[in-house]
Amino acid sequence: MIEIPRGTAEFNESAAPADVVRRQYLASAHGDLAALRATLADDVEWTEMAGFPLAGTYRTPKGVTSNVMERLAAEWQSWTAHDDTYVVAGENVVVLARYTAVHKTTGKPLAVRVAHHFVVRGGRIVRFEQFTDTALVREAMTR
Repeated sequence: MIEIPRGTAEFNESAAPADVVRRQYLASAHGDLAALRATLADDVEWTEMAGFPLAGTYRTPKGVTSNVMERLAAEWQSWTAHDDTYVVAGENVVVLARYTAVHKTTGKPLAVRVAHHFVVRGGRIVRFEQFTDTALVREAMTR
């Protein structure tokens, strides 16, 4: 596991792939969509896994936040991606994480493991792909 500095000017300006990805998670956790968009390349490709309720590939920072983050916030209470472990190889960052939330309609809690693969170039995320147990997500959404 790598040690990622938090709250420093160096971290906030770093183009290191793990730092860029960590800033994305922090922005998401705080609901700061502008800061999240700042971590994404203009031509980002963000892929939510087949079978996931938001399955598909989204492009542009605004496209990602409006089609993924804003929809998650509308449908789930306290949706959080907990980034637990980082594996870094050059521009590739794989994060082993957990999603936790409560579905607003069913009231069912969600706790599911997830792996995220990011590609970071020039200090921006250019590609994202999600891997998770979509059946557990759908179960929490079903009455």
